[in-house]
Amino acid sequence: MSDINSVLENAKTSMDKTISHLETELQKVRAGKASPAMLESVMVDYYGSMVPLSNTASVNSQDSRTLVIQPWEKSMLTPIEKAIQAANLGFNPQNDGVIIRIMVPPLTEERRKQLTKTAKGIGEDAKVGIRTVRKDSMEQIKKLQKDGVPEDEAKSAESKIQILTDNSVSKVDKHIEQKEKEIMTV
Repeated sequence: MSDINSVLENAKTSMDKTISHLETELQKVRAGKASPAMLESVMVDYYGSMVPLSNTASVNSQDSRTLVIQPWEKSMLTPIEKAIQAANLGFNPQNDGVIIRIMVPPLTEERRKQLTKTAKGIGEDAKVGIRTVRKDSMEQIKKLQKDGVPEDEAKSAESKIQILTDNSVSKVDKHIEQKEKEIMTV
């Protein structure tokens, strides 16, 4: 029975990780509001090493349309500005010699639809990940059944895996629906 419990526990952990990854990826999808997560992919040349922007400066949203980047070293202003431009995110950083400001332009209808498609794609990837976990778990249960686990225990475990899968897919759908609403709100 402990083998089946470990299969169930591993499946739950893997599905939870997939949901967490989905949440992280959805934060990166722009939804009209300025968010520090928009700059997570920016890599800055820090004395010859490429490091994430968050390692060289604090990034905050001043209001729903403005991001403020405060470098920890004044000498990093220009490299940070260049890194944001090189990241090709459609932002035009403004360096005032102390901080860098980014005015986030409002989204066009076309861009909103594009971002909605991106969010749905991220959601589909998460669902594929969840289904893969289900498939692997079911195979492990069948193998345990061949190795002597009673059939009723195996069937019970399979139904628990299916319930976990359905719940996880439902969470993915809710996250995507919420993100679409966020993107389409003008």
